[in-house]
Amino acid sequence: MPRDTEDNPRTTPMTRATPAVSVIVPVHNTLPYLDRCLGSVFAQTLDPHRIEIIAVDDGSTDGSADWLTDAARRNPRLTVVRQHASGGAGKPRNTGLDRATGDYVFFLDSDDRLGPEALDRLTRMAQTHGSDVVYGRIVGADGRAAPVDLRTTSPAVSVFDSPVYWSLAAYKLFRRAFLETHRLRFVEGRLLGEDLPFGIAALLRARTVSVLADYDCYYLHGRADDSNASRQDVDWPDYLHYIGDVLDTVAAEVPPGPDRDKLMTRHFHGEILMPFGPAYLARTPAGRRMMTAAARPLVRRHLTDRIRTALPPRLRLRAHCLDAGDDDALAAVVRADTGPVPTQVDPDGRVHARYPYFRDPHHPLPDACYDLTDRVVLRQRLTGCHWTGTVLRLAGTAALPHLDTTAVTLVLHRAGATHRLPAHYADGHWQAELDPATAAGAPLADGIWGLKIAVTGHGTTTDGAPGPAVHRAAWLVPETPLSAADLAPRPVPPGPATAALFLSRPHGHLHLRLTAPE
Repeated sequence: MPRDTEDNPRTTPMTRATPAVSVIVPVHNTLPYLDRCLGSVFAQTLDPHRIEIIAVDDGSTDGSADWLTDAARRNPRLTVVRQHASGGAGKPRNTGLDRATGDYVFFLDSDDRLGPEALDRLTRMAQTHGSDVVYGRIVGADGRAAPVDLRTTSPAVSVFDSPVYWSLAAYKLFRRAFLETHRLRFVEGRLLGEDLPFGIAALLRARTVSVLADYDCYYLHGRADDSNASRQDVDWPDYLHYIGDVLDTVAAEVPPGPDRDKLMTRHFHGEILMPFGPAYLARTPAGRRMMTAAARPLVRRHLTDRIRTALPPRLRLRAHCLDAGDDDALAAVVRADTGPVPTQVDPDGRVHARYPYFRDPHHPLPDACYDLTDRVVLRQRLTGCHWTGTVLRLAGTAALPHLDTTAVTLVLHRAGATHRLPAHYADGHWQAELDPATAAGAPLADGIWGLKIAVTGHGTTTDGAPGPAVHRAAWLVPETPLSAADLAPRPVPPGPATAALFLSRPHGHLHLRLTAPE
């Protein structure tokens, strides 16, 4: 018989040892995605007997419940629980958590999927390091972006000095005893933001938070019909009042200062200012006033100068307009974001986003609201690095956000000497060649040369002409491991000198060592 229960009755425990992990899947009208979702759990490389799957159908009307019942008949690891529709993922997750018996729990949304090795890798990391929470690398799919790009695997991270707080969603691994000790449960009856109090409390109370970034653990899928919960129409004034209660809790947990401001910056991005986009423009004038009335106290209560500086201009301006009660300017700024916003580079090198009312004497807004100088950071990747004979061929991507990239240069640097080599650049991609015999107009001097990429970009002036140039440079770091052949020393003409690539530690910056014969 399938393990299919109604509302509160508990299923009969399986006659086996305690599972390593309970996978909890809230389901509401996601029939087209269930095979992909549950199939990814059935296909895990972790021993099947160590996985408990609890799918909680929250009043589906599209046949999801019947699909789950049939799947449970074929897979004894799957327990199906049915309950009346609750209006959000919080209650079904709590129902699953109350029934879980695993050492760890993982919350999997029913329209997403796991990488085949995810549970094995996540539970092993948690067991090895005594983790209360383990983040696996999240990958966006079907037009949906990952909330945070986890690049570095670490057995223990700080909430205040790592990107983990930027993903408070449920889809991660938790030690169940930790959740029970702190009685952590999800807010019920909310379509959006139900996982915020749970995620915040877990991160602030966990002894060890780990990150597994070298494997794609969780695939976050967009839906073809754009019906993900985060895309639905929301009662935004009610949502903002709810966020106010959430942020008051954060303020009570973390004293004023840089640490609190780091957390609050994330909430200004993700919750307070997020509704002031298309959702705001779609409202009637009365509806807009209700939204601003709900958000304004949050800005005035929580926005500090440090947070203001950390926000990009588009959000900095929204916060300023909310604080000032300037609804006309707010609407103009939001409307400007429906298309590209030009940038202006001043003679002193300061870069500004030219949103509405920039340096308008009749509608003055502070220049600081428009300033994005510190946000013009070179984004580059080294995608190719190999020797062809005695020539090192390099390739990658490079861009300066908010500016038009006009030139890319390969830079060789050592104490007391710098050489620049031209790179061919087109459509965001560059290629360059480095020949040690000719790079300096003559053979390069012996020693260690660091390799960087330098990029030049331009904004525009108020009359539309190209503005002053902006320059940024960054170390080259290979995206994939170099082959043994490319790392091996090789002779370079015209004499018996040798050249060898190596990566510095711990950052992996690319270097070239030239050694003359003794």
